[in-house]
Amino acid sequence: NAKRQREGSDNFFAAAPPYLLSSTMTLMTRCFAAASPLILQKTLAFYSPVILPRHAVSMSRRPTAQSALAPLDQDLEAWASTSGFGGVEKSIPAGSSGWASFRKVTVTDPPTNDYDEPTSFFVKSSSRSSKEMFYGEALGLEAMYACSQGSEDTLRIPKVFHYGDYSSGKGSFVVMEYLNLAGRSDDRALGKAVARMHLAPATEKAGNPTKAFGFAVDNTIGSTPQPNPWTKPNSGTKEWVEFFRDHRIGHQINLAGDPYCSNLWNNDIAPRLHLLFEDLKGEKEIKPSLLHGDLWSGNIGSADGKPSIYDPAVYWGHHEAEWGVSDFLLNCHVVLILLILVGFGFVWACTLLFVYPVKFCL
Repeated sequence: NAKRQREGSDNFFAAAPPYLLSSTMTLMTRCFAAASPLILQKTLAFYSPVILPRHAVSMSRRPTAQSALAPLDQDLEAWASTSGFGGVEKSIPAGSSGWASFRKVTVTDPPTNDYDEPTSFFVKSSSRSSKEMFYGEALGLEAMYACSQGSEDTLRIPKVFHYGDYSSGKGSFVVMEYLNLAGRSDDRALGKAVARMHLAPATEKAGNPTKAFGFAVDNTIGSTPQPNPWTKPNSGTKEWVEFFRDHRIGHQINLAGDPYCSNLWNNDIAPRLHLLFEDLKGEKEIKPSLLHGDLWSGNIGSADGKPSIYDPAVYWGHHEAEWGVSDFLLNCHVVLILLILVGFGFVWACTLLFVYPVKFCL
């Protein structure tokens, strides 16, 4: 897979028509000019010593879910018992955001993690339904967990144990492995681990038995809806271009509601987008890779000495799309590892893919 991506994928500048490059750079320039507040916010988040979910930025905008704690305690006790974990020993509040409350829970008969150590649980709860709040996140974490097994240089992804609605029907929660998160550690290890996840095959266990682009459910990138309809089975370059055109850039251009960018995209760029990928056929065909989907510096840390990524917007896509949303590509260690493992083509792809998510920029 890495060899396939290296061969011929550094030809994008030469292959792309001048008018397409010009239109793309015009769109990028407009997005960059409007993105200064977002860049400042992400920079401050990167240098903050406290790791918080990104949603905590909007704490003052919406009420928290504190009113749902009583049903949560009851359902946690019932879940621990039926799962064979004994009873709840401790349930300690661990903060909240504008959309959920967090708790660290220990049980009397805990399971063990991948290192044969007793596991505590990180519990997120909300007054809204599981389908609305936690279903997509849980499926995404399960897929990332499945694609990060079988090697020493992989990501540390929390295992999901349970998600669902309260028995009372007035709220929901998700239970996952508690990780002792710390700040970012070795960026070379991060580059290797993310590349390993991208190289993992699409399988039924990973949630993609048909080897398509998309995901099992629609989710969000931040608070912005992200549609993930499946493409046809055994998808390749043609299906990726259509998916990226219609359900990534095109979707967000529509949400942004900027007439200039809409006309530029619809008339000049979208009809010619396939020209950037026309050499990726046959053995070089683009195949689905599992993506975190929102891999900016605020969603990266470490746990147990290994790189960890969280708060995902997971879908199956072209691996180079992962780096378009990132704000840390200038770190030379990450760049060098990705050049070695994935190929030189990602540099040009990031130039185009950085405009996703466009709505954040506009």
